[in-house]
Amino acid sequence: MKSTPKFTNPNPSFHGEIKKRINKYFDEKGIAPTGNSKLYSKAIILVIAFVALYVHLVFFTPSHWAWVVLESVVMGCTIAAIGFNIMHDGAHGSFSNSKPVNILAAFTLNVLGGSSFMWNMKHNVIHHAYTNVDGVDDDIDIKPFMRMSTSQPKYKAHKYQHIYFWFLYSLLYIFWIFYSDYQKYFKNSIGEMPLKKMHFSDHAIFWGFKVFNLFLYIVLPIMMMGWQMWLVSFLTFSLVAGLVLSIVFQLAHTVEHTAFPVPNEVTNRLDDEWAIHQIKTTANFATDNKIVCWFVGGLNFQIEHHLFPKVSHIHYPQISKIIRQACQEYGITYIEYPKVRLAVASHVNFLREMGSK
Repeated sequence: MKSTPKFTNPNPSFHGEIKKRINKYFDEKGIAPTGNSKLYSKAIILVIAFVALYVHLVFFTPSHWAWVVLESVVMGCTIAAIGFNIMHDGAHGSFSNSKPVNILAAFTLNVLGGSSFMWNMKHNVIHHAYTNVDGVDDDIDIKPFMRMSTSQPKYKAHKYQHIYFWFLYSLLYIFWIFYSDYQKYFKNSIGEMPLKKMHFSDHAIFWGFKVFNLFLYIVLPIMMMGWQMWLVSFLTFSLVAGLVLSIVFQLAHTVEHTAFPVPNEVTNRLDDEWAIHQIKTTANFATDNKIVCWFVGGLNFQIEHHLFPKVSHIHYPQISKIIRQACQEYGITYIEYPKVRLAVASHVNFLREMGSK
């Protein structure tokens, strides 16, 4: 198992400078960097929406399949929104200044079918440290189905990945809850990175919620809806949730202008310090679109999130101005796409390029 790459450590560092500026902002405003009433009200709305949709679909199933499909589409979007807005901030400890509340917010992933333990290791520990570093960042490891870096092997099918990616992305949620969590659990690793030691409580939570989810999303709905309506509903909300989750996360890192750094073969060291590495490997999109910002939980401000994951997404529009200014002063390119469609087009172009060169 190879060792993880190292970052350069300049003194003074760009990271140190922006940390100083962001800390000054919160001190001057006299506000906490964690969530506030705007976030909590959004969380309540999303949780109520999910419960209402689930109860109506399972216990008061519409008689026509078209209504089942429509409600299931909304449910899939709601599941993604809970992941973006509640689980994600909670997992990073930025939802609240209360640790138990953050744990509870992060636990929504367990209810939705995933594992908060595996997510913390995959996302918080690995992805946020080694973004777009092939062989370490599990988010760009979709082999053999897709090629996300020039350092990955290329197969003939990759020539068409910019076309078939829509279908593959839609399978994310189903793949996640039925395969990838179990694969990580039994391999005791994520890619080449070993899992941290799981205590008895971690094992109990993992298996307890996996059994609970089978009952919640399969057994009980089939009993109440019948297997045909259940299948229509389950496939619809799963495919919608998978596609939305995949697209939002992919637009943040796998577009034309983001970098995919390779460590020096001799020193195993990356060229940039950590903060500059994050900016070069990350892109923002549609940051002026209030609807997008509300729905994706500020993940369209991905640069701000990667630099300050402990800051709630509620504050990203404000701190982005400080980070943009610092990037301009230091001559660092701040990657941003003004529209969702432009970011999607860039992702498609990126996939086409990866499949052809």
